[in-house]
Amino acid sequence: MLVLAVKPQVMAQVLMPLADLVQARQPLIISIAAGIPAASIERWLGGPVALVRAMPNTPALVQAGATGLYANGQVSAEQRATAEGLLGAVGLALWVDHEDLIDAVTAVSGSGPAYFFYVMEAMIKAGRELGLDESTARALTLQTALGSAQMAMAADVGPDELRRRVTSPGGTTERAVATFDEAGLREIFGQALTACAARGKELAIQLGQTD
Repeated sequence: MLVLAVKPQVMAQVLMPLADLVQARQPLIISIAAGIPAASIERWLGGPVALVRAMPNTPALVQAGATGLYANGQVSAEQRATAEGLLGAVGLALWVDHEDLIDAVTAVSGSGPAYFFYVMEAMIKAGRELGLDESTARALTLQTALGSAQMAMAADVGPDELRRRVTSPGGTTERAVATFDEAGLREIFGQALTACAARGKELAIQLGQTD
């Protein structure tokens, strides 16, 4: 197995000197470099290789990661199991059938931690402005995020139903959710994830052109 864990911008110069060795030994290639398409990696390595593209995210650092995996046609069932075992050791690992779906994985989970951190930042700031001290606002926000995620993971219903159960008619939560809806928050999230996926496609073109 050969794991490619270098910056996308230097991938070509790292791989091209390895082409003869890789073609001779034919290891399983696992790339965790964002934006580098399989075709470019194969070109830089001198021909077809068994290749898995992986898009992990930073919660892998605390064994709570989420990784999307794509295997090209050269990857055997045994090699798929090997790749899944490797990435699954640090969290959830799920396969997608088409390489272009890696951009969707990037938009949802690869970049996703930043969205949740952004919401945490906003909630902590709002808590301070409502009179809480920094440590209290932070502790309440982070514990609420953790508890909500754990509830959603354990529940037999979707987040929409969990939200409904918290939202009493005419109550405080309903007023907050209505404010989000009036601001078009759902549409903003959709636009943001679409922009993220589009940027992934742009990077695939830019970074994959190096010869």
